[in-house]
Amino acid sequence: MSSSRLPPPASFSAAAVATVVGFGGTVALIVQAGQTLGASPAQIISMVTALCLGIGLPGAVLSWRLKMPVVLAWSTPGAALLAASTLGLGWNTAVGAFIIAGLLMVLTGLVPALGRLAERIPAAVASAMLAGVLLPFCLKLFLVFPTDMALAAGLLAVFLIMRRVAAAWALPAVLVAAFAVLALRGQVALPAGTGLFGELSPVTPAFDWKAAISLALPLYLVTLASQNLPGLVVLRAAGYAPPAGKLIFWGGLTSTLLAPFGAHGVNLAAITAAICTGPEAHPDADRRWTVGVLYGLIYLGVALFAAPLAGLFIAMPTGALAVITGLALIAPLTGSLTGMMSVVEDREAAVLTFAATASGVALFGVGSAFWGLAVGFTALAARRWIRARP
Repeated sequence: MSSSRLPPPASFSAAAVATVVGFGGTVALIVQAGQTLGASPAQIISMVTALCLGIGLPGAVLSWRLKMPVVLAWSTPGAALLAASTLGLGWNTAVGAFIIAGLLMVLTGLVPALGRLAERIPAAVASAMLAGVLLPFCLKLFLVFPTDMALAAGLLAVFLIMRRVAAAWALPAVLVAAFAVLALRGQVALPAGTGLFGELSPVTPAFDWKAAISLALPLYLVTLASQNLPGLVVLRAAGYAPPAGKLIFWGGLTSTLLAPFGAHGVNLAAITAAICTGPEAHPDADRRWTVGVLYGLIYLGVALFAAPLAGLFIAMPTGALAVITGLALIAPLTGSLTGMMSVVEDREAAVLTFAATASGVALFGVGSAFWGLAVGFTALAARRWIRARP
């Protein structure tokens, strides 16, 4: 390729910034999700490695084939849903739920009617469920203050300042500050036996109806509503015509194939996609697909060294991990709360969904995310039934 056809420096920087923001901002949540589900350190490293491979390779290929910047990411709201689980289902059962969620996404991509039906999911209820999942993590941020005031207050201050100075760099700055403090305390370490390169550790999935209802179904819905559909909107806003079914299908297929290695969900990105799809990333919209390729290649590099990168968070003190995770989810929580209250007539159903999900209640072995959706849809149905009566 001639030098005149090489991407401009802005394309490289946009891809690098998007990777730092996407990976560094929420990898702590991925680690926490794995720990909650009973994964070993080796399995968490496999989880991170598989997710980075799923983001990097398909994203680069799709960008090249479709000639548009297809930016993939792991499901951040899905990881929060998993980390909030209190059912103790075990890692093998969780992997089975990942496969079911991936297959549901594949089916949505293959059947246009399902895609249209998915777009009709009430945004207020979907946002309320996500807000209920995210709220406990943001609350845990402040529960660290009594035990480690210096760390929690210091990282909160860094976050607030950077959000106003350079918002995209707020979470990377929090990570740098956190590791600086932990290094001074002698609390930075790697789990014993951690290698230099990422590894894939497959497990045999176990399928359970409780996991299908409590994890797989909410994981599918929250990923579709909070990641894939907004990701399509970002591409359309940038002037592209993304093939929705094809993109949802390939994200679901990637998730399904990598699920035995721990990948809970690969999907279209929204926030990081905005960094790679604008004219700041490449002045020529017809050549902007190269940014998606660069982004994918960088993620393949991250996958190569996933073991030490994930290991730093696996060995991190629980208080520091809680603070970083809570700060990373402030912006998604804000967006979810705004979405759940955006439609006046749906607010009551949204608040009921939010309250039921945030409560953490588990009935008949089924988790609160499902019951939040059930309460919300019931409230909407009751309102519409009463309105329809003569």
